[in-house]
Amino acid sequence: MPAKTDSSQHTPMMQQYLKIKAEHPNELVFYRMGDFYELFFDDAKKASELLDVTLTARGKSGGEPIPMAGVPYHAAEGYLARLVRAGVSVAICEQIGDPATSKGPVERKVMRVVTPGTVSDEALLDERRDNLLVAVHRNEDTYGIASLDMASGRFLVLQVDGLDAASGELQRLNPAELLISDDLVLPEITENRKGVRRRGPWEFELETAERLLTQQFGTQDLSGFGCDHLHTAIAAAGCLLSYARETQRTALPHVRTLAHENRDEAVAMDSATRRNLEIDLNLTGGDDNTLFSVLNKSSTAMGSRLLRRWLNRPLRDLHTLQERQDAIGILVDNYRFEPLRDKLKRIGDMERILGRLALRSTRPRDLSRLYLSLASYPELQADLAQCDSPRLKALSEFISTFPDLVELLDRAIVENPPVVIRDGGVIAEGFDAELDELRSISENAGQYLVDLETRERERTGINTLKVGYNRVHGYFIELSRAQSEQAPADYIRRQTLKNAERFITPELKEFEDKALSAKSRALAREKALYEELIETLNQQLVALQDSAAGVSELDVLCNFAERAVSLDLTAPTLRAEPGIAISGGRHLVVEQVLDGPFVPNDLNFDRDRHMLIVTGPNMGGKSTYMRQAALITLLAHVGSFVPAASATIGTVDRIFTRIGSSDDLAGGRSTFMVEMTETANILHNATERSLVLMDEIGRGTSTFDGLALAWACARHLAENLRAFTLFATHYFELTQLPDSNPGIVNVHLNATEHKDSIVFLHKVQEGPASKSYGIQVARLAGIPTPVLQSAEIQLQSLESGDAHALCTDVPSAPPAQASPLQASLFDAPEHPAITALEDIDPDELTPRQALEALYKLKSL
Repeated sequence: MPAKTDSSQHTPMMQQYLKIKAEHPNELVFYRMGDFYELFFDDAKKASELLDVTLTARGKSGGEPIPMAGVPYHAAEGYLARLVRAGVSVAICEQIGDPATSKGPVERKVMRVVTPGTVSDEALLDERRDNLLVAVHRNEDTYGIASLDMASGRFLVLQVDGLDAASGELQRLNPAELLISDDLVLPEITENRKGVRRRGPWEFELETAERLLTQQFGTQDLSGFGCDHLHTAIAAAGCLLSYARETQRTALPHVRTLAHENRDEAVAMDSATRRNLEIDLNLTGGDDNTLFSVLNKSSTAMGSRLLRRWLNRPLRDLHTLQERQDAIGILVDNYRFEPLRDKLKRIGDMERILGRLALRSTRPRDLSRLYLSLASYPELQADLAQCDSPRLKALSEFISTFPDLVELLDRAIVENPPVVIRDGGVIAEGFDAELDELRSISENAGQYLVDLETRERERTGINTLKVGYNRVHGYFIELSRAQSEQAPADYIRRQTLKNAERFITPELKEFEDKALSAKSRALAREKALYEELIETLNQQLVALQDSAAGVSELDVLCNFAERAVSLDLTAPTLRAEPGIAISGGRHLVVEQVLDGPFVPNDLNFDRDRHMLIVTGPNMGGKSTYMRQAALITLLAHVGSFVPAASATIGTVDRIFTRIGSSDDLAGGRSTFMVEMTETANILHNATERSLVLMDEIGRGTSTFDGLALAWACARHLAENLRAFTLFATHYFELTQLPDSNPGIVNVHLNATEHKDSIVFLHKVQEGPASKSYGIQVARLAGIPTPVLQSAEIQLQSLESGDAHALCTDVPSAPPAQASPLQASLFDAPEHPAITALEDIDPDELTPRQALEALYKLKSL
């Protein structure tokens, strides 16, 4: 940008552009010129790269060529969508002056700023995912998080302690745009994240935030929202609201309340747990083969989004969960969900339609979908009234009917309206008499002139009389020079020609005034009626939003009912006491991708059985068994039925996972460091009500270091934390833990060998595994035969006790001077009693000698 150049060196248009650009240094400026949005200087270069549009030049300004790129205004939405997905914000600068009367450049103004977190346009949003603007503020070790869904008006605050908790919540929210203070250094949160916006520290001042929020909600303070004590979160919310107003350039009437998310009300999950359980994102960042993808058969887009929120924030309130479960049971009974789902499919994305209605950016087809949706509400109410469930009855009252609005929209909007109001054709015929008249004049001008000509010929008796029009003089009645003397008294001479005279009458003059402006006046009248309609709808915005929320919840409950039937799910028994008992549990996602039947397994946890040491071969199903336990527990805490023959689930406070291996090269952390960091988080935060999945702890270091760490972690979880833990390992030494701790139990997944291959049975049985089958799994993976044969020789040597087998090419010939092996964690000096016992020959002892030997052994 030639910002340092004297503006007088630029053309008037460039001066106008540079002034606007100076007000929006962090956004790409879409500068409207005729049928294009143009970008200049660095904006043009950036847009050319991101949008793959041609970079050209537009003459010179200030002596330098001006880089320029442009996109057609009618196709701008597609380009905006690509920029928003890339985390880029755009200032839309429109022409607001009249080119016909403007002296110099047409007056232009930025009408809105499109940012990744504040978009509400249908074409720019993923209908199945919330699009959130999030702000984060830190005060010492307390983190305040505020989130706003601009499309629906949902405004939430949350306050947590510690960076790990904040990171977990941000992963749950998955913001499209993140606001953070200029003076706050948080690479753990901002690194590799699109749409991070730095804001001035003063925008996070508590006093300013409270003033902005109370103005927005029309209250004296924030105590009514139950969050006035959350000072750090309120500061974040103030910055967020200020930014939202700044970008939208309008009031936000649909943002009418501030909800407090209490972290203690939900089952906490850190970022590693969410990633490993693949709730709605798989390990590669996609949507396929996730819990959400299997469960989501919602009838509406807003139902899909609510389902995603429920899965990512399972609850601990048994009353709420039981109400949801009872409602699902009623809907399953006699397939009551089916007629409801048929009606729900007729309902549009009411949340986002109402958001655009509040922001005055509603399009005609939004109103058409609004009409069809509201027309379906009475039938929904009637069906819900027959369901004997407290939650469904509450929803039937929540979903209001709007007969006056249905009637209004039915009269006002044509059946298939155009995409935009710009060219008219939206308001139905018969809705407004003035509009109908203007349209009639504009559309039927030719017929009117024919009719007028016929009447005037009859009135005057002049058969050669003609009615015509030209662009200079307008409408006229033409008589020949000879017949002009017979013109009636009300004919007023307008133009004299060589052989004819042209006249105008009061009636024709009135028609001319109407006809020449009828089209523009009709369009203006239609736009005014459209705005009045929007205003009328906004008067009932609160009730409409509440009803949309009720429809969303009903959709999720019907979706759960359909999934319960289709996927053979069972209602779990929920209880406050800790413990988990699952009979015939299955992994929903794995079950869908298997060609054959899934092998179900049981799981039992109680006070006397709170850790399972899980052993067995690789690919035997250990990770699947562990993850299915977590997913069943999660689904129970959402209120859903679960994939099991039966299940009794006690309330858990947290779910932790330490599964899989990955590194953080950018952060300078090795695979083992990542593993230990995640393990440390579990050991610091797990409680006796937590569910913990630990898979292969200690793999990233030497055998004995790893074994020692795995042993110590398992004992700490079992003896000190007493968390419900599934601990998968290939360290067979850990199977000795149950000998010293009765709360620990060995289980294994079995396999069988057939010739040189292995068959995985995937069935969990009590007791430790007999072997790991590592070489057999390597054979399945395609390891070359010579390598496998060498490995078998080395394995035989090691199992026979030849400690130095791997130090030489000849397994049976140990080196002359072997370095001593690292002491085993489980090796201990032989006890004197054992030595003495080995020296005793029972056959040679007299009874007296045997008794003396027994006393001696006892003393040792």
